[in-house]
Amino acid sequence: MPDSVGQVLLRAENVSREVTGFALQSYKMKQLCMVSSSSSWTESYYKETSAELTGGTGHAVRGIPRLANFPYGEVTWAKTSSYLEKYGMEAHVSMEDAMTDAIDVIARTLLRIGRAVANAVDVQIEAVINADAGNSVAIAQGSGWNSATLANRDPIQNILAAQREIAIDNYDILDGSGFLVLNPTDYANLIGNSKIISNPTFKAADLIANGVVGQILGLKIIVSNVVTASQAYVVKAKEALNWKEASPLTVQTITEPGIKTTIRAWEIGVAQSPNINAMAKITNTNDAS
Repeated sequence: MPDSVGQVLLRAENVSREVTGFALQSYKMKQLCMVSSSSSWTESYYKETSAELTGGTGHAVRGIPRLANFPYGEVTWAKTSSYLEKYGMEAHVSMEDAMTDAIDVIARTLLRIGRAVANAVDVQIEAVINADAGNSVAIAQGSGWNSATLANRDPIQNILAAQREIAIDNYDILDGSGFLVLNPTDYANLIGNSKIISNPTFKAADLIANGVVGQILGLKIIVSNVVTASQAYVVKAKEALNWKEASPLTVQTITEPGIKTTIRAWEIGVAQSPNINAMAKITNTNDAS
C-alpha cells in the first residue's frame, strides 16, 4: 500500500538520525581536537610561548644574591584569528529511483553525503597539522620505512625523536592523549617492520573505531587517507588542536511528493592550532615519495 506523505517523512527522519551516527564514525582527525561550540563567525585565540621563562644573561633564576632584585620574566602570546567555514553537500533522488532501484538508494546516498562532509572536515584538520606543527623530524633519504636496505628502517627511533621534540617543549605526550597519525601506505610499512611487531609496547586494536588501529610507544595509531603522503604526525590530542563548531554535522532529507527526495548534509566550524609545539611532523617516511 502506498505510503502517505507523513509516513515517508517519518521514515526518512529515522534514517537520517541513523546515518548521521554512521557518518560521525567517519571522522578520524576530529578526535585530535578539543571540540567546543561557537557563536561568532570570527574566532580568535592566543598562542602562548612554550619555552620556559629565564632571567636572561646575568640574571639567573637560581642563585639570587641577598637583597638583589628578582630577575624579570614575561609570558608572551600571539593573537590569531580564524573564520568559521560551512561544509556541505546535497543530492537528489527521484521518486522512481527510490521506489524501484535494486538497492536502497536513499540510505546509501544519505550515508555517502554525510561521509563527504566528515571527510572534508578531516582534510582541513590535517592541513592545519601539516602547516602548523611546531616540531619536525626528517628521515634521511634511504632510511624511510620502506627502505630497500632493511637495516636502515628504524621507525621506532623516528617516533621517539618526535616524542622527544614535543617533550622538550614541555608537553606530556605519554599521558594517554598522544596519537600517531599515518596514511595507509606508511601504516603498512610500519606494521611490516619487525622492530614494531617485536616491540613490547605494540598492541593491535581489539575493535577498530574512528581509524584507531592500535598502539605503539604509548601512542594510539590512527590511519587515514587524508594524511599527506610520506608524512606522519605525533599529536597531543585536545591540546594541540581545537575545533570551534557553530553547527555540528547534520543530515536532513526533504521530500517533494511525487518528484524527488533531497538529501543535504552540513557542518559549520574551523580548526585551530593553539599549541603548535604539542605536534611533531615526521617527513620522508616513504623513500619512493
